[in-house]
Amino acid sequence: MQLRKQIDSSKLPAHVAIIMDGNGRWAKQRGLDRIFGHQQGVNAVRELIETAAELGIRFLTLYAFSTENWGRPDEEVTALMGIMVQSLSNETETLLKNNIRLKAIGDINRLADDVRARLDETIELTSVSTGLTLIIALSYSSRWEIATAARNISADVKKGTLDPLSITEEDFEKYLTTYGIPDPELLIRTSGELRISNFLLWQVAYTEFYFTEILWPDFGKDDFYNAIIDFQKRERRFGKTNEQVLEK
Repeated sequence: MQLRKQIDSSKLPAHVAIIMDGNGRWAKQRGLDRIFGHQQGVNAVRELIETAAELGIRFLTLYAFSTENWGRPDEEVTALMGIMVQSLSNETETLLKNNIRLKAIGDINRLADDVRARLDETIELTSVSTGLTLIIALSYSSRWEIATAARNISADVKKGTLDPLSITEEDFEKYLTTYGIPDPELLIRTSGELRISNFLLWQVAYTEFYFTEILWPDFGKDDFYNAIIDFQKRERRFGKTNEQVLEK
Protein backbone atom coordinates (compact mmCIF):
# COMPACT_ATOMS: atom_id res chain seq x y z
CA MET A 1 0.00 0.00 0.00
CA GLN A 2 2.88 2.37 0.70
CA LEU A 3 4.21 1.95 -2.83
CA ARG A 4 0.75 2.53 -4.26
CA LYS A 5 0.60 5.89 -2.50
CA GLN A 6 3.80 6.99 -4.26
CA ILE A 7 2.16 6.74 -7.70
CA ASP A 8 0.85 9.95 -9.25
CA SER A 9 -2.42 8.92 -10.90
CA SER A 10 -2.27 11.98 -13.16
CA LYS A 11 1.01 10.80 -14.73
CA LEU A 12 0.28 7.17 -15.50
CA PRO A 13 1.60 5.70 -18.75
CA ALA A 14 -1.38 5.22 -21.06
CA HIS A 15 0.15 2.04 -22.48
CA VAL A 16 2.44 -0.46 -20.75
CA ALA A 17 4.02 -3.36 -22.65
CA ILE A 18 5.61 -6.33 -20.90
CA ILE A 19 8.01 -9.06 -22.01
CA MET A 20 7.15 -11.83 -19.57
CA ASP A 21 10.43 -13.73 -19.29
CA GLY A 22 11.77 -16.32 -16.88
CA ASN A 23 9.09 -19.01 -16.56
CA GLY A 24 11.46 -21.79 -17.59
CA ARG A 25 14.26 -20.65 -15.29
CA TRP A 26 11.80 -20.28 -12.42
CA ALA A 27 10.81 -23.93 -12.84
CA LYS A 28 14.39 -25.13 -13.32
CA GLN A 29 15.50 -23.47 -10.07
CA ARG A 30 12.88 -25.58 -8.29
CA GLY A 31 13.69 -28.84 -10.09
CA LEU A 32 10.43 -28.72 -12.01
CA ASP A 33 9.54 -29.12 -15.68
CA ARG A 34 9.37 -25.89 -17.68
CA ILE A 35 5.62 -26.23 -18.11
CA PHE A 36 5.14 -25.70 -14.37
CA GLY A 37 6.82 -22.34 -14.78
CA HIS A 38 4.39 -21.39 -17.54
CA GLN A 39 1.46 -22.45 -15.36
CA GLN A 40 2.75 -20.34 -12.47
CA GLY A 41 3.26 -17.45 -14.88
CA VAL A 42 -0.50 -17.40 -15.52
CA ASN A 43 -1.04 -16.37 -11.89
CA ALA A 44 1.36 -13.47 -12.35
CA VAL A 45 -0.55 -12.43 -15.48
CA ARG A 46 -3.83 -12.45 -13.58
CA GLU A 47 -2.46 -10.25 -10.77
CA LEU A 48 -0.83 -7.87 -13.23
CA ILE A 49 -4.02 -7.35 -15.24
CA GLU A 50 -6.01 -6.66 -12.08
CA THR A 51 -3.38 -4.21 -10.85
CA ALA A 52 -3.21 -2.36 -14.17
CA ALA A 53 -7.00 -2.08 -14.28
CA GLU A 54 -7.12 -0.79 -10.69
CA LEU A 55 -4.50 1.86 -11.44
CA GLY A 56 -6.33 3.08 -14.54
CA ILE A 57 -3.84 1.97 -17.20
CA ARG A 58 -5.65 2.22 -20.55
CA PHE A 59 -3.64 -0.30 -22.60
CA LEU A 60 -1.58 -3.31 -21.51
CA THR A 61 0.29 -5.45 -24.05
CA LEU A 62 1.72 -8.82 -22.98
CA TYR A 63 4.24 -10.71 -25.10
CA ALA A 64 2.85 -14.21 -24.63
CA PHE A 65 4.23 -16.21 -27.57
CA SER A 66 6.65 -15.12 -30.27
CA THR A 67 7.04 -16.49 -33.78
CA GLU A 68 10.46 -17.74 -32.62
CA ASN A 69 8.74 -19.76 -29.87
CA TRP A 70 7.36 -22.09 -32.53
CA GLY A 71 10.89 -23.53 -32.65
CA ARG A 72 10.65 -24.86 -29.08
CA PRO A 73 10.12 -28.61 -28.44
CA ASP A 74 6.73 -29.80 -29.69
CA GLU A 75 5.62 -30.93 -26.24
CA GLU A 76 6.26 -27.48 -24.77
CA VAL A 77 4.41 -25.71 -27.60
CA THR A 78 1.46 -28.09 -27.21
CA ALA A 79 1.40 -27.52 -23.46
CA LEU A 80 1.55 -23.75 -23.93
CA MET A 81 -1.39 -23.86 -26.33
CA GLY A 82 -3.33 -25.89 -23.78
CA ILE A 83 -2.59 -23.36 -21.06
CA MET A 84 -3.77 -20.55 -23.34
CA VAL A 85 -7.09 -22.24 -24.07
CA GLN A 86 -7.68 -22.99 -20.40
CA SER A 87 -6.72 -19.47 -19.36
CA LEU A 88 -9.02 -17.85 -21.90
CA SER A 89 -11.86 -20.09 -20.76
CA ASN A 90 -11.24 -19.37 -17.09
CA GLU A 91 -10.67 -15.63 -17.36
CA THR A 92 -13.38 -14.48 -19.79
CA GLU A 93 -15.90 -13.90 -17.02
CA THR A 94 -13.33 -12.00 -14.97
CA LEU A 95 -12.43 -9.80 -17.94
CA LEU A 96 -16.10 -8.94 -18.42
CA LYS A 97 -16.62 -8.30 -14.71
CA ASN A 98 -13.70 -5.86 -14.70
CA ASN A 99 -14.73 -4.11 -17.94
CA ILE A 100 -11.59 -5.30 -19.73
CA ARG A 101 -11.48 -5.64 -23.52
CA LEU A 102 -9.25 -8.29 -25.11
CA LYS A 103 -7.39 -7.83 -28.38
CA ALA A 104 -4.70 -9.96 -30.04
CA ILE A 105 -1.82 -9.13 -32.36
CA GLY A 106 0.36 -11.51 -34.32
CA ASP A 107 0.15 -14.22 -36.96
CA ILE A 108 -3.01 -15.65 -35.45
CA ASN A 109 -3.55 -18.01 -38.39
CA ARG A 110 -0.69 -20.18 -37.10
CA LEU A 111 -2.46 -20.91 -33.82
CA ALA A 112 -4.12 -24.26 -33.21
CA ASP A 113 -7.81 -24.27 -34.17
CA ASP A 114 -9.07 -24.61 -30.59
CA VAL A 115 -6.85 -21.77 -29.39
CA ARG A 116 -7.97 -19.49 -32.18
CA ALA A 117 -11.64 -20.34 -31.66
CA ARG A 118 -11.46 -19.59 -27.95
CA LEU A 119 -9.47 -16.43 -28.61
CA ASP A 120 -11.98 -15.15 -31.17
CA GLU A 121 -14.84 -15.91 -28.80
CA THR A 122 -13.26 -14.03 -25.89
CA ILE A 123 -12.40 -11.05 -28.11
CA GLU A 124 -16.01 -10.91 -29.31
CA LEU A 125 -17.52 -11.25 -25.83
CA THR A 126 -15.31 -8.54 -24.32
CA SER A 127 -15.66 -6.11 -27.23
CA VAL A 128 -18.35 -4.26 -25.26
CA SER A 129 -15.93 -3.42 -22.43
CA THR A 130 -14.71 0.17 -22.12
CA GLY A 131 -12.00 -0.04 -19.47
CA LEU A 132 -8.50 -1.48 -19.84
CA THR A 133 -7.64 -2.86 -23.28
CA LEU A 134 -5.58 -6.03 -22.84
CA ILE A 135 -3.53 -6.86 -25.93
CA ILE A 136 -2.04 -10.34 -26.15
CA ALA A 137 0.88 -10.76 -28.59
CA LEU A 138 0.54 -14.33 -29.88
CA SER A 139 2.68 -15.81 -32.63
CA TYR A 140 4.05 -12.30 -32.89
CA SER A 141 7.35 -10.78 -33.93
CA SER A 142 8.02 -7.23 -34.97
CA ARG A 143 9.99 -8.18 -38.07
CA TRP A 144 7.06 -10.35 -39.20
CA GLU A 145 4.72 -7.41 -38.57
CA ILE A 146 6.86 -4.91 -40.49
CA ALA A 147 7.44 -7.32 -43.39
CA THR A 148 3.70 -7.99 -43.58
CA ALA A 149 3.01 -4.25 -43.58
CA ALA A 150 5.53 -3.77 -46.41
CA ARG A 151 3.86 -6.49 -48.48
CA ASN A 152 0.42 -4.96 -47.97
CA ILE A 153 1.70 -1.49 -48.83
CA SER A 154 3.32 -2.89 -51.99
CA ALA A 155 0.04 -4.52 -52.96
CA ASP A 156 -1.84 -1.22 -52.57
CA VAL A 157 0.81 0.62 -54.56
CA LYS A 158 0.50 -2.00 -57.31
CA LYS A 159 -3.30 -1.59 -57.33
CA GLY A 160 -2.84 2.15 -57.68
CA THR A 161 -4.64 2.99 -54.43
CA LEU A 162 -1.48 4.30 -52.73
CA ASP A 163 1.13 6.74 -54.02
CA PRO A 164 4.57 5.48 -52.92
CA LEU A 165 6.01 9.01 -52.96
CA SER A 166 3.43 10.28 -50.49
CA ILE A 167 3.74 7.54 -47.84
CA THR A 168 4.27 9.01 -44.37
CA GLU A 169 4.99 7.42 -41.00
CA GLU A 170 1.30 7.80 -40.20
CA ASP A 171 0.41 5.94 -43.40
CA PHE A 172 2.81 3.11 -42.55
CA GLU A 173 1.32 2.73 -39.07
CA LYS A 174 -2.06 2.00 -40.63
CA TYR A 175 -0.64 -1.29 -41.89
CA LEU A 176 0.62 -2.44 -38.48
CA THR A 177 -1.33 -4.81 -36.24
CA THR A 178 -1.27 -2.15 -33.52
CA TYR A 179 -3.02 0.51 -35.60
CA GLY A 180 -5.33 2.55 -33.39
CA ILE A 181 -3.39 1.67 -30.24
CA PRO A 182 -1.07 4.33 -28.78
CA ASP A 183 2.63 3.47 -28.66
CA PRO A 184 3.80 2.06 -25.31
CA GLU A 185 5.18 4.66 -22.93
CA LEU A 186 6.72 1.99 -20.69
CA LEU A 187 8.20 -1.40 -21.60
CA ILE A 188 8.98 -3.82 -18.77
CA ARG A 189 11.11 -6.93 -19.16
CA THR A 190 11.59 -9.45 -16.38
CA SER A 191 14.35 -12.04 -15.69
CA GLY A 192 17.38 -9.77 -16.11
CA GLU A 193 17.66 -9.98 -19.90
CA LEU A 194 18.57 -6.62 -21.47
CA ARG A 195 16.99 -6.87 -24.91
CA ILE A 196 13.56 -6.47 -26.51
CA SER A 197 13.55 -9.71 -28.50
CA ASN A 198 11.83 -8.62 -31.70
CA PHE A 199 8.94 -6.99 -29.82
CA LEU A 200 7.18 -3.83 -31.06
CA LEU A 201 10.33 -2.48 -32.75
CA TRP A 202 8.46 0.29 -34.57
CA GLN A 203 6.26 1.18 -31.61
CA VAL A 204 8.96 1.54 -28.92
CA ALA A 205 10.93 4.32 -30.66
CA TYR A 206 10.35 6.63 -27.66
CA THR A 207 9.36 4.12 -25.02
CA GLU A 208 10.97 4.09 -21.56
CA PHE A 209 12.55 0.70 -20.75
CA TYR A 210 12.49 -0.92 -17.32
CA PHE A 211 14.49 -4.10 -16.72
CA THR A 212 14.28 -6.23 -13.58
CA GLU A 213 16.07 -9.38 -12.41
CA ILE A 214 12.79 -10.81 -11.09
CA LEU A 215 11.60 -13.92 -12.93
CA TRP A 216 8.10 -13.54 -14.35
CA PRO A 217 6.24 -15.94 -11.99
CA ASP A 218 7.55 -13.88 -9.04
CA PHE A 219 6.62 -10.50 -10.56
CA GLY A 220 3.87 -9.14 -8.34
CA LYS A 221 1.85 -6.05 -7.62
CA ASP A 222 4.62 -4.21 -5.76
CA ASP A 223 7.07 -4.92 -8.59
CA PHE A 224 4.64 -3.33 -11.06
CA TYR A 225 4.25 -0.35 -8.73
CA ASN A 226 8.03 0.03 -8.64
CA ALA A 227 8.19 0.11 -12.43
CA ILE A 228 5.50 2.80 -12.59
CA ILE A 229 7.24 4.86 -9.89
CA ASP A 230 10.54 4.63 -11.77
CA PHE A 231 8.79 5.70 -14.99
CA GLN A 232 7.28 8.73 -13.31
CA LYS A 233 10.71 9.93 -12.20
CA ARG A 234 11.99 10.13 -15.77
CA GLU A 235 11.93 13.17 -18.02
CA ARG A 236 10.50 12.34 -21.44
CA ARG A 237 11.97 14.80 -23.97
CA PHE A 238 11.26 13.18 -27.37
CA GLY A 239 14.40 14.76 -28.83
CA LYS A 240 13.82 18.18 -27.29
CA THR A 241 15.97 20.00 -24.75
CA ASN A 242 15.22 20.15 -21.03
CA GLU A 243 14.29 23.82 -21.41
CA GLN A 244 11.78 23.10 -24.15
CA VAL A 245 10.12 20.40 -22.07
CA LEU A 246 9.90 22.72 -19.06
CA GLU A 247 8.41 25.50 -21.17
CA LYS A 248 5.69 23.16 -22.33
